[in-house]
Amino acid sequence: MSRNPAWLSYAENINTWLEPPAVAAIRAELPELAEEVVRVIQQEVAEYSETLSGEYGQAIRLGTEQALRRFIGAEQDESPAAYRALGYGEHQSGRSLDALQSAYRIGARVAWRRMSHLAEGAGASVTAQQHLAEAMFAYIDQLASESVDGYAAAQLARAGDLERRRATLLAMLLATPAGDPEQLASAAAEARWPLPRRLACLAVDGEPGPLARRLSGDTLHGELDGSMCVVVPDPAGLRREVVMAGKRLGIRIGVGPTVALAEASRSLRWAGGAVELADRAGAVFAEDRLADVALRAAPEIVRALRSRALLPLSGETENSRRRLQQTLRAWMRHHGSQGAIAAELSVHPQTVRYRVRRLRELFGDALTDPDRRFELEVALRDASSD
Repeated sequence: MSRNPAWLSYAENINTWLEPPAVAAIRAELPELAEEVVRVIQQEVAEYSETLSGEYGQAIRLGTEQALRRFIGAEQDESPAAYRALGYGEHQSGRSLDALQSAYRIGARVAWRRMSHLAEGAGASVTAQQHLAEAMFAYIDQLASESVDGYAAAQLARAGDLERRRATLLAMLLATPAGDPEQLASAAAEARWPLPRRLACLAVDGEPGPLARRLSGDTLHGELDGSMCVVVPDPAGLRREVVMAGKRLGIRIGVGPTVALAEASRSLRWAGGAVELADRAGAVFAEDRLADVALRAAPEIVRALRSRALLPLSGETENSRRRLQQTLRAWMRHHGSQGAIAAELSVHPQTVRYRVRRLRELFGDALTDPDRRFELEVALRDASSD
């Protein structure tokens, strides 16, 4: 690693401020000073009262002495990575940075007090001692900054690892057929996601992260087979939250039913059918639109049914076919009431009579046969999504 000019300037300045006898006096005391620094840290920082012993404690003592030697120019090999590693290790040990920051402050205080005393004994002026103090605390700030960077790197690494584990869990949870319960429990433990008794799946027309952050509970979210989804554990008040989030975020959301853990994939399938029904930003709940979701579940069959049932319209122009489909749909919905049909389509009743007469010519007995009418209703409901 290349040398850091800012760090090396401390040693260069110290050799400018202090006469050689003062620098020599400090160098001679460095091993003992390192021992004192570590001993005081153990006494004053509870988190390190036990950890700074044995081989680890010896490594800390050597590292402390090396840092002090660098400070006064007795060691020229700069290695900020060592201090980043300290910060990284604090995070790995489950501690905050508070203890390490306290240790740095205590170390600076102990080192400056002893170095100042040694410098004074070697004839250093008060001004030189002041410069020494300023340099010592600036140097310790630099070391602490490197440790903060290491701590942040550990946080990012853990977050990335946790994200990968949660992606694996999401895939296992929504697999068809359902995954092995023991393997699922193990994956959930590694992902730090307590398995719920019940859950609901959401399909999202867009990035799922913003939606997941607006929902209660520790959600899972991600991409699965090209679809964006969110899993909500033990949902409560989900309807209100999802409706508000859909409007706020301007996205389409399909909401599957709340199901047992083993049925998670079914909730997602229903959610996928529901999101296709949304024609604008907002939420569609599968259980509110079961018939439409059912149509989406078998698209090839519905297309075949639609092609056969509406075959009598194939000879019409595009505009005529569209008008006759609208009229036939309204005719079935309003049970043949010409006034209601005219009001819905915003046309004159005479126009309705003409169109209905044309429909009778084209479809004949299909308009009165119950089975054929059912097929027409399914075909026209699917055609309404065009």
